[in-house]
Parts: sequence; C-alpha cells; structure tokens
Amino acid sequence: MAETNRELADFLRRARSQGDPSRAGLPPDGRVRRVPGLRREEVALLAGVSTDYYARLEQGRRITPSPAVVEAIGRALGLDAAAHAHLQDLIGIRATPRRGPCRVQRLRPGLYQLIDALDCEPVLVLGRRTDVLAANWMARALFTDFEQLAPRHRNYARWMFLDDDARALFVDWEDQARAAVESLRLEVGRDPHDQHTTALIADLREHSPEFDHWWEQHRVHQRTHGSERLCHPLVGELTVEYETLSPPGDPDTTLFAYTAEAGSPSKRALDLLASWPLTGSSTRAACA
Repeated sequence: MAETNRELADFLRRARSQGDPSRAGLPPDGRVRRVPGLRREEVALLAGVSTDYYARLEQGRRITPSPAVVEAIGRALGLDAAAHAHLQDLIGIRATPRRGPCRVQRLRPGLYQLIDALDCEPVLVLGRRTDVLAANWMARALFTDFEQLAPRHRNYARWMFLDDDARALFVDWEDQARAAVESLRLEVGRDPHDQHTTALIADLREHSPEFDHWWEQHRVHQRTHGSERLCHPLVGELTVEYETLSPPGDPDTTLFAYTAEAGSPSKRALDLLASWPLTGSSTRAACA
C-alpha cells in the first residue's frame, strides 16, 4: 500500500472514531457501542455510498472518489475546513504534490524590509515545515534569537518541542505545541514526499513523547489567527494575538504578526520589551 494511502486509511479511521452519533442525526438502533465514534456503515449511510465502498476507502485501497463523494464523506465525519482540505490532499484531488528535491526558500528583499519596518511589533516568517525564514528583532526578543541557532535548528516546531526555554516561555505550551503538530500534519498531506519534512518528523517523534503522542492522533489544524499566553523572562506575563498572511503566489511562506490590545498590560509589556536591548539572557526573574 502506498504511503499516501496508509495516511488516508489512518486519517479516516481516526476521524470516524472521533465522530458523535447523536450530533450526526442518526436514529438509535439499540446496539451497544463497544468503541467510541461512528460505525463504518453509519458513515457510508450519511455519505450516500455503499458500506463496501467506504470500507475499501478506509482500508487505503486505490480508489479515487469524485469531489462530490469526498465532500459527502467530509460532512458525514464532521470535518472542519482544514480537515476537509487534508482529506482532499490525501486522496489527491486538491493539489499536485511537489516531486523531487525542493528549492531552498529565500525571501524577497522587500519582505525583509517590511518586517524590519514593523519594528515595534514582533513578526515571524515561517516557510515549509515551519522553518523560520526571518524574524525581526522584536520577534527575537519575544521568542528567541533564531539567528543564533544552528541552521538546521531554525525551525519553529523543533524549538517548541526540544528547547526548554520554549516550554518555560509559553503558559499555554500544550495548546501551542499541539497546534504546531497539527499544522505539520496538514503540510505532510500536501507534500508527503518531502524528505526534509519526513526527517524532521522522525527526529521529533524520537525525542519528544508529546509530539509522538499527538502525531499519532492524526488531527490537522491551519493556523490563521489566535492568541498565545507567555511568561517572558524580562517583562513577565502577557498575551499576544497573531494574524497570518501569505504572499500571493507563495503559499509555502507565512508571515505571523503579533500584537497586543491597546492600553492593556500586555501592550505595556510589549512596549517595555521594545525598549530593552536584545541580549542572550535566559533569566526568568520576571516570572518568578
């Protein structure tokens, strides 16, 4: 069975196990449910396909359902937009995955100028597999100085899971780390043959039990906006909101811009950080 088909089979089984029969509108049939989630025949019924057809799809057989059938299966499983896009990727109807070695990602000079011009707000630029392509000085002061890391370690997910300072920085580390895992899952569906992504995932699974556990759950998430709670070693506790932007024609590059509500303690903390010279200090006195 091809790797993509194994991924598809795993995703469908896990999505079905997380389904809610009562919310799906299925009438009670009196049978005792020995495992949580929906039965195969229930998904097939909701999607309007035969049980045998859905079973073969869930087994990873070489079947290419129509877009209408994929849409129906997504509705039957209660998938959100990111999970539905992931299903399309795994089946192979949304986009053609990249083949062969990927080119090295480099930002246009104008993008460097843009993030440096936003010198009072933290800005990160992430590329494929959450590689950190650029960070203005406020982002380096808020998170870490990625430029001081070895080139292969300049990766947001790797830093999140394998750096002790990252675990101490995020008050909501578990939520942010899980989101990083689910974003990588989404990317793997789009390009399952990227060797660098495969190597990163293998390394994280080996060295982080949390990453390995969440990877096995096969959930996907697309980070478009949200909030992060931090306990910064210099300015204490603060909450930042982020919005993401991708340059037109470059879906592999995502700009994360972080702000805090005007007049809030978090905004005052950011303003204080903006007046602090960037150093390599790792003290946590402000969070004691």
